[in-house]
Amino acid sequence: MTPHSRSPVKTIVFGVYFFALLMMAIFPPFYLSVSGSTALVLGIPLPMFYWILIAVLLGLGVWALYLVESTRGEIPEQAQP
Repeated sequence: MTPHSRSPVKTIVFGVYFFALLMMAIFPPFYLSVSGSTALVLGIPLPMFYWILIAVLLGLGVWALYLVESTRGEIPEQAQP
C-alpha cells in the first residue's frame, strides 16, 4: 500500500478515540467530577486513578493503532545504511 491510501474508517475511529482521551484530560468538568473524591480504586485515590487510566488508555490506543498499521503493511521497513 502506498502511504497516501489510508483508510478513512481507521482515521475516524482512532481520531474519535484519541479525541475522547484528550477531552478526558483537558476538559475541566470531567476531572472536577472526580477531583474532590476520597474514594479509593485499587488502593489509589480516585483523582490519581483518573490520570493513570487516561495514560493506560492512551498507551493501549497507540499500541492498537500500531497493530492495525502493521497488519495492513502501512509501516515502512527501515532502510539499511
